[in-house]
Amino acid sequence: QVQLVESGGGLVQAGDSLRLSCAASGRTFSRYAMDWFRQAPGKEREFVACIIWSDGSTYYAGSVKGRFTISRDNAKNTVYLQMNSLKPEDTAVYYCAARSDRTSYDYWGQGTQVTVSS
Repeated sequence: QVQLVESGGGLVQAGDSLRLSCAASGRTFSRYAMDWFRQAPGKEREFVACIIWSDGSTYYAGSVKGRFTISRDNAKNTVYLQMNSLKPEDTAVYYCAARSDRTSYDYWGQGTQVTVSS
């Protein structure tokens, strides 16, 4: 089994920064990509960013492009989401997910709350 554990959420003010971490542990698995999603109250879960494991390519939702950066540390088996210039609309539970191919989200973390006050 694979475990994904997110950390780094919290309560911040608009304009502040936070860095989320997603640490993977457990059995070794073939990883295509790691993603960050978020879900705000009353809304559907939405894609935030992903990093393709083979070449480090990154992709972002339009709403966070230029403010958020996804990165990885292979040695620590950890993916990060650096979030700058946070806005109240970024308030959500943030989840990381691991994909074994383009469409299979095989593992999810438990989520970490990010709250941005105005």
